[in-house]
Amino acid sequence: MLDDLDARLLSEVQKNAMLTAQELGERLHLSASQAGRRRQRLEAEGYITGYTARLNPDRVGLTVQAFVQIQMATHAPDGARSFASLISTRPEIISAWTLTGEADYLLRVWCADLAGLNRLIHQVLLPHPSVSRAQSQIVMDQFKPDAALPT
Repeated sequence: MLDDLDARLLSEVQKNAMLTAQELGERLHLSASQAGRRRQRLEAEGYITGYTARLNPDRVGLTVQAFVQIQMATHAPDGARSFASLISTRPEIISAWTLTGEADYLLRVWCADLAGLNRLIHQVLLPHPSVSRAQSQIVMDQFKPDAALPT
């Protein structure tokens, strides 16, 4: 179980994963060694699964963010595995979910431009034998950035 200090620690490292044990201890009113041990325990127990840096999409040449809904023509296990394998190889697909409802999958993608999104849909996704339909929604503006998980 997580106690209040664990929840606060998780909140702090989601805001800034580069905090030293000393800085984390100061924020939690713990010694650096206590804060470091707590963080190590939360990592070992799978609460913290990794650390990443958030990049500015514009600075790295990505100007089009879109969500692509995929409907499958068949739900055979081999087709689903093949599609999942395809998705895992495409760096422009940054996350993917299986869904209930009309669409079977929802993909979040970042592309350099509209031509790149068009190529992804028409040359990669639609030619897959299990895919029957792809519908995209281009993001006009993201007014709330990706947030930390509530703790």
